[in-house]
Amino acid sequence: MAAIARLAPAKINLFLHVGPLEADGYHPLASLVVFADVGDRLTVERAERLSLTVTGPFAGALDGEGDNLVLRAVRALGAAAGIGEPGLRITLDKQLPVAAGLGGGSSDAGAALKLARDALGLPLDDAALAEIAAGIGADGPMCLHARAAWAEGRGDVLSFEDGLPPLPALLVNPRVPSPTGAVYRAFDEGVAGRADRPASPSARDAAAVIDWLSEQRNDLQAPAVALAPAIGEALATTEGLPGARLTRMSGSGATVFALFDTAAAAEAAGRSLAALQPDWWVRPTTLR
Repeated sequence: MAAIARLAPAKINLFLHVGPLEADGYHPLASLVVFADVGDRLTVERAERLSLTVTGPFAGALDGEGDNLVLRAVRALGAAAGIGEPGLRITLDKQLPVAAGLGGGSSDAGAALKLARDALGLPLDDAALAEIAAGIGADGPMCLHARAAWAEGRGDVLSFEDGLPPLPALLVNPRVPSPTGAVYRAFDEGVAGRADRPASPSARDAAAVIDWLSEQRNDLQAPAVALAPAIGEALATTEGLPGARLTRMSGSGATVFALFDTAAAAEAAGRSLAALQPDWWVRPTTLR
């Protein structure tokens, strides 16, 4: 069988409302999640044994993580299917920054599950794969489906959202890590937030959705900026770009996004910012 490939798209939290730490060690949250048309790329083909090769500009950030989420997911798939460790050769082209608030590891795992299922010819639908992904992490199911969704609970209670318009955007990462655990610990030291889910936007055109999003927040943004001031610089610089309608950090950072009225405006802003900050990771995209 020839090698098969799939994009593992970047996940963006358009807003992220976080509640106080609960007795089970988790924070309740409410978020509206969408996916970009940029991300990592995985290739899978049959082989005698399971292996993973990581390439791409951010491959070095995964050094020493031989048992990463991709391998964990594929091994869990083999166990669930009763076939043991699958014989697959996996290549991960790591295009997304690591510890960037983009769900990269979970998205990689979701793409790997789908590719491994298809390469092995396993009779498992996406719902069955989502159950496996849930064992990898709270973001697993949403990244497996890679569809716009309201996320509640620990992020594992999903309500798919099919009414959002495409949103032209610019993704910006100042190339500093923002580890999720450290950000949540800093969040816990501040004023407790609320995992409130707002009412849906009354209109679904892009301008109305952006106006509605401006009334929401990312409760992890302030603690992340306190830990990594470069995120604050990225927010301020991106907010000042011509045509930027809304700028916010995604997830636990360090990536920020800006929303624009048109793809052309997002692309022009990306060229301008890349020239101004050549060491930053800057990608125009469309969020869907």
